[in-house]
Amino acid sequence: QVQLVESGGGWVQAGGSLRLSCATSRTVFALYSVGWYRQTPGKQRDLVAGIFSGVSTAYADSVKGRFTISRHDANNTVYLQMNSLKPEDTAVYYCNVGNYYSTYDRFVPFGSWGQGTQVAVSS
Repeated sequence: QVQLVESGGGWVQAGGSLRLSCATSRTVFALYSVGWYRQTPGKQRDLVAGIFSGVSTAYADSVKGRFTISRHDANNTVYLQMNSLKPEDTAVYYCNVGNYYSTYDRFVPFGSWGQGTQVAVSS
């Protein structure tokens, strides 16, 4: 089972920033793509950002220009820098590893879902 550990969530006022971290093993980090998801109660878990093959990045329209995903090889961690936060960004954020199929422009996660990290943005 591939395991990841999310951290960095918290409470912030609208317009503020948070940086989320996703840590995993060196092997996993080197071989696979990583995506950040978020979920609110009663709704499906949605992909908000991904870093594929360690190089290309993609973002949901709702976070483009505000969120930045990056990876740091030295500590096997993928970060999600979230700026200009809005109340609608409030959710539990999860990361997962998976494969990115460029032909279909699709990221398919396969790791175990962790506890996630809660982000709360007040207006």
